[in-house]
Amino acid sequence: MIQIAIQYLNTPYGELVLGSFEEKLCLCDWRNGKTRQTIDNRLRKGLRAVFAENKSKVLDMTTQQLQEYFEGKRRQFDVPLLMVGTSFQKSVWNELRQVSYGQTLSYLQLAEKVGNKNAVRAVANANGANAISILIPCHRIIGSNGKLVGYAGGLETKKKLLILEKTCPAYNSPDRSGGERKELRYISYRHLCSRDNSYCCS
Repeated sequence: MIQIAIQYLNTPYGELVLGSFEEKLCLCDWRNGKTRQTIDNRLRKGLRAVFAENKSKVLDMTTQQLQEYFEGKRRQFDVPLLMVGTSFQKSVWNELRQVSYGQTLSYLQLAEKVGNKNAVRAVANANGANAISILIPCHRIIGSNGKLVGYAGGLETKKKLLILEKTCPAYNSPDRSGGERKELRYISYRHLCSRDNSYCCS
């Protein structure tokens, strides 16, 4: 039986399940995420394989790079990826890969990059179907009103990842007077959450 090798990784933000197929990463998702079963079914069907806990060089590479990311020592990943989904989903996920560390986009902006500004709902659904969290950074997509919405790992995790990357909608928008963008670099987590709940603690 063809297998998808999986391992579990405890992180400061929750437990991830990692999966590789033919030495490419096909899964990096929050173990207790809302879309866990749906993603697993899609991978099993698309790859015609079953999950089995096993070792893999690409999983070792992913674990090391994720640990460096969580320690603030890595901003980019060079793990080989295998995206399993429709052509439209893959087009959205490829655009997600272009959203740089420390940046955010709205769902509307992402839809425009995909080439259809009227496909916001479809883009949001594809974003939510992403099986390779963090490396394909769906956490960098926010609502058009600046609020944090929709994340398989939960909004608290999404907020913490954006803080880790030193960005947050409240501090990457022009201030009310139209002045320069505010920097999050020296703002603590506690300060951020007490400063403006309407943005970062939704």
